[in-house]
Amino acid sequence: MNIKIDLPHHPYDIQIEKGCLSQAGKWLRELWQPQKVVIITDNHVASLYAEKVKLSLEDAGFQVAVFDFLEGEERKNLTTVQKAYEFLVKQDLTRSDGIVALGGGVVGDLAGFVASTYMRGIHFVQIPTSLTAQVDSSIGGKTGVNTPFAKNMVGTFAQPDGVLIDPTVLETLGKRELIEGMGEVIKYGLIEDPELWDLLSDMDGSVESILEHSESLNEHSCQVKRKMVVEDELDNGIRLYLNFGHTIGHAIEATAGYGRVMHGEAVAMGMVQVSKVAEQKGLMPMGITQSIREMCQKFGLPVDYENWDVDKLYQALTHDKKARGNTMKLVLVPELGSATIHPVSLEEMKDYLVK
Repeated sequence: MNIKIDLPHHPYDIQIEKGCLSQAGKWLRELWQPQKVVIITDNHVASLYAEKVKLSLEDAGFQVAVFDFLEGEERKNLTTVQKAYEFLVKQDLTRSDGIVALGGGVVGDLAGFVASTYMRGIHFVQIPTSLTAQVDSSIGGKTGVNTPFAKNMVGTFAQPDGVLIDPTVLETLGKRELIEGMGEVIKYGLIEDPELWDLLSDMDGSVESILEHSESLNEHSCQVKRKMVVEDELDNGIRLYLNFGHTIGHAIEATAGYGRVMHGEAVAMGMVQVSKVAEQKGLMPMGITQSIREMCQKFGLPVDYENWDVDKLYQALTHDKKARGNTMKLVLVPELGSATIHPVSLEEMKDYLVK
């Protein structure tokens, strides 16, 4: 299946097909002329797929090198970026050459950032290998790295030339890594897609059911992401709906120490917490928090954070990119399948941190 991201200045396609990773070279040859290509990945994904993708690209006429770094959210920083720059220079990469991001969300964010800043920007593509990356982070052109102050504090908007999604690679994910991606999938059902919510309701929550329905989960999620990105490329309007659960989720990730709480886990906890308080304030319907909690629990996602510290979480919130001056654009779900933006003061955000 192909999904077109029809942006006026940089349109591209998402290809979703089981087994398509083996055709990466043919796919890329339709996008780029033969050139130097650096695959940026982490050491874990490299051990599984780097050689396969490298050989496919070489067979298609590309000159390929691989840069890998130690896996983990804590490696998504400017130190790793600097090492990547040094590698690209040693490979004599020019503005006519390109980068292939092969991996999960950490790899995609970092590789996209490197591509968008090296020599003021070279082209790149995304080949996501985790569920979170396939349904969310590989699409839409957000790149970024973490700082000690906040997640993704340094970043750019830079669209890829294409996204290649092979759902079969999810079979090599660890159980926790697969399940955390369901935090984003559940979010899509809540903010925009009741059909997706119905599909999730019909599933039994097992790893086997996730893998069985992986193509449909990808298609539903990518269609929602496509709509938001096309209507609001630079994240000033409805694209903010995609941040449901993320305001508190990012604060949890940052205060826990990057990598200790996975992104989708933090999103799940953030969705439950913000819904609970919004429901108490009459801003979300009665009972929706319980529905979100039960859906997250069915798929094995955490809904409570044991090291909850209001002061630390609030401090992290003040550095969130969604803050505008002293106002935070909080995303709420007034009914299943729709979202709204509810501006709140940073001071009022403390209400949303009370357990």
